[in-house]
Amino acid sequence: MSHPVDLRKALRSFRFAGAGIASLFRYENNARIHLLAAALVVGAGFWLQLSRMEWCVILTQVGLVWAAEAFNTALEKLADLVSPDYHPTIKAVKDVSAAGVLLVALVAAVVGTLIFLPKLLALF
Repeated sequence: MSHPVDLRKALRSFRFAGAGIASLFRYENNARIHLLAAALVVGAGFWLQLSRMEWCVILTQVGLVWAAEAFNTALEKLADLVSPDYHPTIKAVKDVSAAGVLLVALVAAVVGTLIFLPKLLALF
């Protein structure tokens, strides 16, 4: 038997998620760097007139980097709560989490290069 959708509960969940997004970009320096990079990429995309498919790929990459940064930030905050003092395992967890963000960002940079470089070379 299916259960009816609780619209108020769903809207409350979206509000919490929105607060998390606002907090991420307000307080986390690396997230602000990714936001600036995304703004530059979107500006370049309009300037270079990306195709619909290119936009899909670029925006997916931007979303993946932001999501990775959000997960990394959440994990770091949880780790700090669980173990405020230095602990080698917590350090390893934070390092691997940060590595995940770096990997996603590096792949996004490669994807961006594959899309933007030919267009830039064609201009010059």
